[in-house]
Amino acid sequence: MRALAIILTGALMSTILVSAADAVSIDPAVATPPTAPKEAHVTHIHGDTRSDDYFWLRHKKDSNVTTYLQAENAYTTAVMKPTEAFQKTLYDEMLSHVKQTDLQVPYRYGDYYYYSRTEEGKQYPIFARKRGSLDAPEEITLDLNALAQGHPFLALGAYQVSDDGNLLAYSLDVTGYRQYVLHVKDLRTGNDLGVAIPRVDDVEWASDNKTLWLVTEDDVSKRNDKFWRFRLGDKSPALVYDEKDELYDIGVGRSLDRKYIFLEATSKSTYETRYVPAATPNAALKVVIPRRIDHRYEVEHHNGRFLIVTNSGAEDFRVVAAPVGMPDEKHWKDLVPARPGVHVNGLTVFDDYAIVDERRGGFAGFEILDFKTGKLTPLTFDETVHAAFPSQNREHRSSTFRYSYTSFVTPSSVFDLDLRTGKRSLLKQTEVPGYDSKAYVSELQYAVARDGTRVPIALVYKRGIKRDGSAPLLLYGYGSYGISTEPTFSASRLVLLDRGVVWASALIRGGGELGEKWRTAGHLKAKLNTFTDFIDSAQYLVEAKYTSRDRLAILGGSAGGLLMGAVANLRPDLFKAVVALVPFVDVMNTMLDPSLPLTTSEYLEWGNPNVKADYDYMMRYSPYDNVKAQAYPAMLVRVSINDSQVPYWEGSKLVAKLRALKTDHHPLLLEVNFGAGHGGASGRYDALKETAFNYAFVLSQIAPSGSS
Repeated sequence: MRALAIILTGALMSTILVSAADAVSIDPAVATPPTAPKEAHVTHIHGDTRSDDYFWLRHKKDSNVTTYLQAENAYTTAVMKPTEAFQKTLYDEMLSHVKQTDLQVPYRYGDYYYYSRTEEGKQYPIFARKRGSLDAPEEITLDLNALAQGHPFLALGAYQVSDDGNLLAYSLDVTGYRQYVLHVKDLRTGNDLGVAIPRVDDVEWASDNKTLWLVTEDDVSKRNDKFWRFRLGDKSPALVYDEKDELYDIGVGRSLDRKYIFLEATSKSTYETRYVPAATPNAALKVVIPRRIDHRYEVEHHNGRFLIVTNSGAEDFRVVAAPVGMPDEKHWKDLVPARPGVHVNGLTVFDDYAIVDERRGGFAGFEILDFKTGKLTPLTFDETVHAAFPSQNREHRSSTFRYSYTSFVTPSSVFDLDLRTGKRSLLKQTEVPGYDSKAYVSELQYAVARDGTRVPIALVYKRGIKRDGSAPLLLYGYGSYGISTEPTFSASRLVLLDRGVVWASALIRGGGELGEKWRTAGHLKAKLNTFTDFIDSAQYLVEAKYTSRDRLAILGGSAGGLLMGAVANLRPDLFKAVVALVPFVDVMNTMLDPSLPLTTSEYLEWGNPNVKADYDYMMRYSPYDNVKAQAYPAMLVRVSINDSQVPYWEGSKLVAKLRALKTDHHPLLLEVNFGAGHGGASGRYDALKETAFNYAFVLSQIAPSGSS
């Protein structure tokens, strides 16, 4: 997440505490919280009758809903008013760690070097390029600051340059609802070509520099379901493929050698890929491997053969090769076999080498595959707790692989790896003013869950913190969709670490950190493991004296907000404070409504409550349905009015129900962003202000006295 307080280096002081000047506390009694009216909405299913008193909050256009949400914001502002100066202190301090005018490492694509840069005082990046040499004059391709004028929100979706470098296809969302409109710009003249196609989520160019492949979303459910061919100059796109199965979404990609367009249809358990040569956009789509339940695979192209990352015969995936015309399994040849403890995530394919993107022991890594010898050479990193990602690799004839590396203590760093020699060259490490990595410590610990499973916990803190239970601690968690929680560097996090706060990330089941077994052990009818793993991780941190219950706060967003709601219901005594960002907490009502975005495609993640066994299990943890009369921790819930992934009403209804039932007097705050979507504010300065608000709330609860 994202006049200064006293800043001292590790050489002067081992830890910085919350000073008396910036220590704050908040009193929820300074104002009267709004009371949401109750209007019974009864649902009958599987012999069960459920009454939802706050269902009416779904009616976004109802003025009573707006009035109530504005009242919640006013109450939050009143309660948080004592922290306003502290928020400004935190914001200024976070900003002091940002090099505001900066340049990203340029990458080569065709005849140009492409990059983005930021300028001090401007919210958004500027995209640009230089022809042939980095000494050439700059050509600005997109200035998002100019495009954002008149809009409270702006997000860039697609950014695809035609093969000849003349045209740019790009898409913009100006509401936060992930509703992108496709535009095409002539980079030679700077003129817009008048293209404005709505609801476009994916774009790729054909080799003719005139034809675009588009994926659009359904008008109601926002499921990516239609694939189009659009030739510039045509009045409208031509429909090529319509995915009818509501469990599947589609997406379009292109092989690194630019020879093939791939259309991927994916559910949570099954994938299917179609292809067409990029040089013949009118050709018919062909299926690589027909879908079969629980077979997941991805495809790249190399020298007349498809390279397939598949889970067939390999729970954690392997890599096989097959001729383009005969991709069925009887023609497969193993390139990267299945190996215990190694999860293959994907491939970056060059002419002579491929990079295997993988995970071992919970953390990301790479292997070099030499096509000539078949040899696999792993890359090693000095830090156990780290993250690594493929960066911009746009030229398949290259013998250089570009990747980014980071950790809790190492700022984001861009490297070029010579695939012939294995030599690594650091191109850039993000400059963090006022930061000394030697002043911080990162480590890996393990909690033992109640069923005996070892759950990794990655931690970072200021050197010299005492392990006597006195340190405040913020525990982060996610644990869904097989998504891994990466231990990346955060300049904004320094304001916590420098005040003696320990940051911890629990790598709980349901995530992808330890492979497929880890993912499946925390979804569907094993979902409760996600919540108990987090609780057991928190309990371990208390017992190991990293913190104590009265100094332990927890944080999660989206599906991680589901986690926050579930564990607050299960163990409210364990946590001092909870921050739930755009939380998925109204599980039953959402999953029973197939018209909502994401619902049907997520039956394979959470279950289908129209099936009684699934319904009964989901009812055991659905946060909104399990709120009861008990004492809860202090809570901050943040929602966005234009959120298409987790509607604003989920967190809003949770707060309304908590207000009616909870028995404590701890702060309960709802903050509604009326100008953003799932990710919150889009401008970088606005995002920092949101983070300063969140951290001021956390510190007011776990470190209010100025000591730790």
